[in-house]
Amino acid sequence: MHCTSLNALLVAASLATTTLAVPIFPRTAPNIPTAAAAKTALASLTVAAQGPQTGYSRDLFPTWNTISGTCNTRETVLKRDGTGVVVNSACTATSGSWYSVYDGATWTAASDVDIDHMVPLSNAWKSGAAAWTTAQRQAFANDLTNPQLLAVTDNVNQAKSDSGPEDWKPPLTSFYCTYARMWVKVKSVYALTITSAEKTALTSMLNTC
Repeated sequence: MHCTSLNALLVAASLATTTLAVPIFPRTAPNIPTAAAAKTALASLTVAAQGPQTGYSRDLFPTWNTISGTCNTRETVLKRDGTGVVVNSACTATSGSWYSVYDGATWTAASDVDIDHMVPLSNAWKSGAAAWTTAQRQAFANDLTNPQLLAVTDNVNQAKSDSGPEDWKPPLTSFYCTYARMWVKVKSVYALTITSAEKTALTSMLNTC
């Protein structure tokens, strides 16, 4: 093989690798409102006691959707929220790093990261989603348009579980403002109710902005 041809192949291979390593999406959840907009939206949310857990099943919120090619919702969020993410032909992240905004930890294995539903599925069920169709619940569980999904430390996400902000807040107090803005946006978009304690917690968190 001629030296020129070999060099061309090496350059092409290098460019291909570089392309894979560049995050495909911005490293932030979309449509996060300003603090002022979030306060206005919070004031308009309906305050009501949570409905019953009766009938709830995570299976009623199907995940994950296929988004593009072999990439599903989880893999899409991993690419969006990560840095230098490289994926294989099945869209599985083989390398990269992920900064968890909840606790400030950085991870280099995708297995250490969960995709958190900002408003947990169970919370949504008890605040209005029980009346939705399965298709509507699927759209909610895979929402990439609003700040409903983000990559965070797995055990921190597990500690949050299905809690609202009245019972659980991110370990990083510096993230309270953004967390409340995201939570209010999702509840507002989907016309979900909030409890009195939830509203008090969100008001306090927004006051840190």
